[in-house]
Amino acid sequence: MMAKLSPKQTRLAAIVGGFAFLAVAAGLALTALEDNIVFFRSPSELAANPATPGEAMRVGGLVREGSVARDGLRAKFEVTDLAHNISVSYEGMLPDLFREGQGVVAEGRFNGQGLFVADTVLAKHDETYMPPEVAEALEKSGKYNQPHPGNAAGASK
Repeated sequence: MMAKLSPKQTRLAAIVGGFAFLAVAAGLALTALEDNIVFFRSPSELAANPATPGEAMRVGGLVREGSVARDGLRAKFEVTDLAHNISVSYEGMLPDLFREGQGVVAEGRFNGQGLFVADTVLAKHDETYMPPEVAEALEKSGKYNQPHPGNAAGASK
């Protein structure tokens, strides 16, 4: 014979059940998002802690002067934070504002040979803008000390 639950026990069971449901929902959401999370890494960070081949990430810095080689829609170039360089390969139309010496963020994966194969290349959108991640990585390298409007105190939007 089953014992009847008191109202206090019923509330406790409902609360525990609710927390269990939220834990399962959060676990499923995190598992679903895990493959879509892409972290930004600078060339210096990658030199200190190399990436695993196939790991999705964003790398950014400046397009190294004299490193761009184009063959139709294929392009190879180097991204630098002025301390370390990363070789990047990209197949597709590069942004109109892509050029040597300018800020760039490439999204993709390293292959087994250590070449970063980009799926997407993002270039700055005007003469004064640099992505915050790129500006921070360049400033951390200690070799780049130009102020960036996005980082300057009191900068207008």
